[in-house]
Amino acid sequence: FSAGQRVDAVIKLATGIVPVDAKFPLENFRRLLDADNDEDRARQRRAFVADVRRHIDAIADRYILPDEGTLDFALMYIPAENVYYEIVVKDEVTDGAAIADYALQRRVIPVSPGSFYAYLQAIVMGLRGMRIEHRAREIMEQLGGLRGELGRLRDGYRLVGRHLTNAVGSAATAERRLDRLESTFAALAGDEESHLD
Repeated sequence: FSAGQRVDAVIKLATGIVPVDAKFPLENFRRLLDADNDEDRARQRRAFVADVRRHIDAIADRYILPDEGTLDFALMYIPAENVYYEIVVKDEVTDGAAIADYALQRRVIPVSPGSFYAYLQAIVMGLRGMRIEHRAREIMEQLGGLRGELGRLRDGYRLVGRHLTNAVGSAATAERRLDRLESTFAALAGDEESHLD
């Protein structure tokens, strides 16, 4: 990115790139697993949660950069299912909001080896849906334009119909006058002929 930071991976889509961070702090998680008693486990969990929150903040601040072509979210790849379980599934509230909720607030989506592909499919389907929605909106706008065009065509057609109706009426009137004139002419011509005999 322009500030010099480099994300581990990107997923290039037509609408932008999805940053994927794969650097995950595991040291305090290992300590959590090695804790001997509940007090030590609670302390190590707090340290682990603090590490994960800092990591989420770093991902959000460094890699979610729509001005540089990213989408408005990033993926946080968690390299082990048991760590993912601790963050997303078990996710106890520690020092404020649950970790998964905090991540979503920061627009960072935690993914594991088992869920990564499913999230990618969901992203693709969502983007397809957005593209379909956008295209549907374009079609509706075009249909609105066609509706206006159809209305103008209908008005023109009705005007031509009125003109034709008027023309037919005028032709019928003219034909009746012509018939009367011919009758009058024939009558006058017939009278003249009878006066000559």
